[in-house]
Order: sequence, then structure tokens, then C-alpha cells
Amino acid sequence: MKRLALTLALIAPVSAHAQAVNDYPTNARADYVFVCMSTNGQTRDMLDRCSCAIDQISEILPYDKYVEAETVMRMRQTTGERSGMFRQGGRMAGIVGEFRRAEAEAEILCF
Repeated sequence: MKRLALTLALIAPVSAHAQAVNDYPTNARADYVFVCMSTNGQTRDMLDRCSCAIDQISEILPYDKYVEAETVMRMRQTTGERSGMFRQGGRMAGIVGEFRRAEAEAEILCF
């Protein structure tokens, strides 16, 4: 029992630190990996590379910026008057540009 308590005591600070650094929810990471693998091939190698990519992106881009960029990119794919505002303007281009830079760095490191 003492060994279990000691193990838990040692793991808890690591988990807390990992959670502080890893502010992307698991489902957001999984979603990125699924899309990445669909695009690049569904192999074990691609699983590792795509997981590496989202890890790198998360180190560069805070989660709220990632959500903004994902929203803008998804809205750009839709049609209609309301989605037009996502295709124009410097702010939208800046949001997507930040994401693209993070993704490019991740690609260099992981692929």
C-alpha cells in the first residue's frame, strides 16, 4: 500500500504539470489526428507523425487561437452571405496565418 501511495505521489505533480502544458482537449487532438491521417494515409507511421504535428502546434499556438483558426477555416468552406466575412479582412487572414505558420513548423519537425 505504501508503494502505491508513493507512486501516486510521484505521478500527481507530473500529471498536474502535463495538464498545465497540455491545454488542448483530447478530442481536439484526436480530431486533428483523424483528419491528418485521412489526408496522409492511415498507417502507424502517419499516426505517429500526425500526433507529433498536433503536439508541436499546441506548443506554439494556445488552444483559444487554435479554435479561432479552425472556426475561420471551416466557415471559409461554407457558402452564403454570412460566411463572406470569414473570407475577407486582415484579422481573419492573421488568425489563419498564425495557424499555418504553426502547422508549417510542425510539418518540418514531424514529417
